[in-house]
Amino acid sequence: MKIIAYLKPHCGWSRGVRAVMEKYQLPFEDRDIWNDIHQRVEMIQKSGQELSPCVEINGHMLADVSGDEVEAWLLAQKLVQPSGTQAGVPTDRGCSDEEHAAQRGEIPVHFKG
Repeated sequence: MKIIAYLKPHCGWSRGVRAVMEKYQLPFEDRDIWNDIHQRVEMIQKSGQELSPCVEINGHMLADVSGDEVEAWLLAQKLVQPSGTQAGVPTDRGCSDEEHAAQRGEIPVHFKG
């Protein structure tokens, strides 16, 4: 199975997709669309839209998906078997407001020492 995942390094949705890949021990190419404009352009060209994550599995593009949606598609296609293993992170949501604020530097960091 060939999997290419167009992801952001700091996105809750992207973390959910990575967690599903780890849950099923699926090797995949993690393409950074945040720091590599060429990967972002490729994602847009292949998916026909700008939202992420996008996951291409054996040539089939799943555009703007959550980890839950990727997992459901993999199960429906019988590419994986149901697993009782937990993903370890939420696979059905993006970052919280607090995480977004931290990414923008709005939450002060206090160093101890």
